[in-house]
Amino acid sequence: MASHFDESDFVDSDYQNAKSPYPASSAQTGAGTGVLNRPPTREELDSKVGEAQQRLTELKRAQEELERERASLEEARRRRIEFQTGREEMLQHLTRGTGLLAEAEFAARRDAEQMAKTLADLRDALGKVEAIREETWNQETWTTELTRALTTIENSRMEWNGARLKWSILNGIASAPIEQKPASKSTNSLLEGRSFGQLCKLGLALTWPIALIGLMALGLTLIFLLRR
Repeated sequence: MASHFDESDFVDSDYQNAKSPYPASSAQTGAGTGVLNRPPTREELDSKVGEAQQRLTELKRAQEELERERASLEEARRRRIEFQTGREEMLQHLTRGTGLLAEAEFAARRDAEQMAKTLADLRDALGKVEAIREETWNQETWTTELTRALTTIENSRMEWNGARLKWSILNGIASAPIEQKPASKSTNSLLEGRSFGQLCKLGLALTWPIALIGLMALGLTLIFLLRR
């Protein structure tokens, strides 16, 4: 009787199953696929919700920290701008102020020196006028003494009028601050508020020495012509 052999008789099924990387059972393969495709359970959803909430809390905390940092930087920038602006402003004000005060101090010192000189001249003129002693004149010298006294009085009047032109306080007008008292307005301050009669008297007081000299020259000329 002839023997029939099948190829499968020469195949080691245990060896083939051990060599294959996939499970040998189709039932087992189907079970694995079902686990991967199943919907998430409530516990898994709760876990994911908790993780998302935790991440949101961490993001909010990070956002609050960034907000605080931004506010701090904004405050630092504002103070920096305030510092730069204030520094430039005060440099301009202080530079201008020191320049103006230095100029005013120089003008005040110059005015004080001029006032001291005027005061010394007025005191000298006062001493000369007070030194006139009419009671010491006699019949022989009174004309000479009178001429000398008139000359002294005239010189004193010139000193007085010159001082009045320089210093408004001598005319009863308070001196304005230096920066508000332009030199070009000194004459206007002297003439301001005066009537026509007062202006005429002031003009006569300023010009009568010249007129007197002119009259004396005219008289001498007439005397000289009459003698001829």
